[in-house]
Amino acid sequence: MARTLPELRDLIDAADIELLTLLNRRAALANEVGEIKRAEGSTVFRPEREAQVIHGLQTANPGPLKSSNVATIWREIMSACRALEAPQRVAYLGPAGTFSEEAAVRFFGSSIEHVPCASFDDVFRAATAGTADFGVVPVENNTEGVVTRSLDLFLNSPLHIVGETSLLVRHNLLRLSNSLEGITAVYAHPQALAQCQNWLNTHLPHAERHAAASNAEGARLASTNPDWAGIASERAGGEFGLHVAAPAIQDDAFNRTRFVVVCLPQTLQPPQASGKDCISLIVSVPNKPGAVHDLLVPLKTHGVSMTRFESRPARSGQWEYYFYIDLQGHPSQPHVRAALAELQQLCAFYKVLGTYPVSD
Repeated sequence: MARTLPELRDLIDAADIELLTLLNRRAALANEVGEIKRAEGSTVFRPEREAQVIHGLQTANPGPLKSSNVATIWREIMSACRALEAPQRVAYLGPAGTFSEEAAVRFFGSSIEHVPCASFDDVFRAATAGTADFGVVPVENNTEGVVTRSLDLFLNSPLHIVGETSLLVRHNLLRLSNSLEGITAVYAHPQALAQCQNWLNTHLPHAERHAAASNAEGARLASTNPDWAGIASERAGGEFGLHVAAPAIQDDAFNRTRFVVVCLPQTLQPPQASGKDCISLIVSVPNKPGAVHDLLVPLKTHGVSMTRFESRPARSGQWEYYFYIDLQGHPSQPHVRAALAELQQLCAFYKVLGTYPVSD
């Protein structure tokens, strides 16, 4: 006999009480772990450990919960438990409502201390000076390529990468009224303007386009003038009381941006191997024929896969370049360690930006 709605609600209420009991038991255990870590002087946050926990739970998940939902739920559970030990201060491009803030919450969970910043430079400064424990910055988009300012900042920064996350980015046209009529100007971050240029050319060809420090700042500006619009997330629209005049205006329906998490080495040492890791490097080679080809030889010899290779001018006036490289693997693996040692011998400049677990 099928259960009635009141019976099912009673069962759900009972299950919720069981969950609450178990969650508090987990929190108490996390507190004990925190006491041991404080006594040892070890770090609270271990991204590779959390990645392993989530992967293990996803593997063991019998359903009907989706694996992606399991990851979201447990990330929040671990975030709340971490906050009992020591809440993380996380810097990102602000104000509230940016995709950088969303990326920070996606990676750390919502139990963090928010440190919104006015620019990527300020994010790096905050994490370097100790105003924040960690920083979150975008590094590449699948349609517009690398975020050049982020890459340039890594060159002379003491920060290293300890994690990454990826967001499916939906850009919305936001304004005070729910209409496309009478829009004279559109404000957004330059990356967002570029990612929506075909839509803007078709639907708002005569509207001026203005670069803002962030998409959320573009939304804020749109809230000050009924003839202006911003490109940002629905969350930013809610922050500034704006309507979604046109949803999902990005030219690529699967527009995705990759963010990395940075900190000082004394805040968090390079994570241990998780089984699915990435190594990011900056290198340069002598300006001679075949030098770039020679960079690839150690990787091929030792069977190390390269997932990204970007060049940036060295600004030396000599047509020299820095190369930003992502490799699969972890330095603890013998074949990776051997490839890195040979690669370093070929480079005029060699800097490991970080070793970290790859996001799902």
